[in-house]
Amino acid sequence: MNSQEYIEVSIKITPFSEENAEIVTAEVSELPFESFSSEEPYLKCYIQKDLYDAQALKVVLSGIEGYGFEIEHSANLIPATNWNALWESQFNPIVVDNQCTIKASFHEGLKRTRFNITIDPKMAFGTGHHQTTYMMCRALLQNEEEVKDKVVMDMGCGTAILAILAAKMKAAKVYGIDIDAVAAISAYDNARLNRVGTKIETYCGDASLLQRNSYDVFLANINRNILLQDIPTYSLCIRKGGLLFVSGFYVDDMPMIIGTAAHAGLEYVSHDSIDNWCCIKFRKP
Repeated sequence: MNSQEYIEVSIKITPFSEENAEIVTAEVSELPFESFSSEEPYLKCYIQKDLYDAQALKVVLSGIEGYGFEIEHSANLIPATNWNALWESQFNPIVVDNQCTIKASFHEGLKRTRFNITIDPKMAFGTGHHQTTYMMCRALLQNEEEVKDKVVMDMGCGTAILAILAAKMKAAKVYGIDIDAVAAISAYDNARLNRVGTKIETYCGDASLLQRNSYDVFLANINRNILLQDIPTYSLCIRKGGLLFVSGFYVDDMPMIIGTAAHAGLEYVSHDSIDNWCCIKFRKP
């Protein structure tokens, strides 16, 4: 970590819901924020002090109208020295079905499993929602034979947990894309940290970077609105017989997701859920 100071912007959302927080996150992501966390009733956003533009933030927030909720915000300077302690308190190790361990470099003495992944959260993204991360990892583990020797896409890769697991499961090639440059760089660094850097390529961008008919296994742990928008594009890029795994939304959102996927030519196979979060498996016939 460098000594860069950060601004913490606290956005109070009334009424608060994860969906409302996702809407605000999507809008605020136009600015160079590096990390977001939901702490009801607040969405907390972190940005380097030198990049913080109060007026630009005000303009973006003023454009959030008609969604049925109200927002107010405040900004505070936080010393960079507090950030590592914050991540250490928030980033708990994850063990998926006793087969995969996801930990940070500061976690010691953990029991080793088949697949061990070390993540350096840095200033961006951490592990995301533990429930959705857990389900996406479990989905990969349950489809090991369909991952081995295949081409995998990790869309919205964040710190590249899923990409790294796919590579360790002997995927032939893994690609990761994230709209945030800090996440894309973090993904690249974490791939090398886990000694799978030669198998994984990461890029900064959106679904426009995807290549048609190129991927056997497609992973997208993002959020409902982005998925509804981009699933048709994902479908075009998945090879015949390939799999799509999506998460980052609630069980109540399943009908919309399944309907959009069906319209895009994808067949529902199964789903998983933890604490009302959902993960769905589709196949391209």
